[in-house]
Parts: sequence; structure tokens; C-alpha cells
Amino acid sequence: MAVGIYVALSGMTADKYKENLELLRQAGAYHPPGRSFHAAFGPRDKLMVFDVWNSQAAFEQFGKTLLPILQQLGVDPGQLNVNVHEIHNVIKPPAKRPKAKKRSSKRASAKRSPAKRAKRRPAKKR
Repeated sequence: MAVGIYVALSGMTADKYKENLELLRQAGAYHPPGRSFHAAFGPRDKLMVFDVWNSQAAFEQFGKTLLPILQQLGVDPGQLNVNVHEIHNVIKPPAKRPKAKKRSSKRASAKRSPAKRAKRRPAKKR
């Protein structure tokens, strides 16, 4: 079951958040398994996070890497305000399809066989 997780981090500034991302990258946890969406938002001196995870267990596994990093940055994990809720529905915009390239009439006629080109051309008057 997918879950939405809202976390208010006491002391998480934009600078600490940026450092956190770099440390997660170094730990190989920048794109952790099970997380399908991540957003950080709020005032620069008090960022909050919203994630979507495949399961709460996947989030808890990621926490084993995240919590020591937060402690290293001086963000007190004991002051985390975490709300976990089951995801009932997700709406995503449709994927954009690449536009088909239009062939110019000169190119198109050059790729046709001579017999097909002859059928398309009007007969010349002599």
C-alpha cells in the first residue's frame, strides 16, 4: 500500500537541506528504492518534506540512512513531526508523446519508387 509522508523537520534550513541531499548522494541513497515522489517546501529557515513511498517499510528502511545524516547536520531527529497516511489516489498528467516529424514533399517523393512518382505527377503537355 502506497503511503504519503509529511515531515516537519525542526531546524531544517535550505542550506542544511542542500547538504543533506549531498550526503544522501554520497551514501547512495539519493534515489532510495520505494520512493516515487519527493518535495521540499516552506520557508527557507524551516523546510518541510512530502514524500510518496510504496510502503511504510520502505520509508523506515531509508530512515536508517537518513537519521544519522540529520544528526550529523544538527537536525534533531527526536523533534521530527511525521505524519503517515495511506494514498487513495494519484493523478499524473499524461506522458507527452514526441511529435512526428513532417517530411517535406520533395523528400517524400524522392523516397517513392519511380512508378509511384509517375502516378502522382500530372502528365506534361507537349
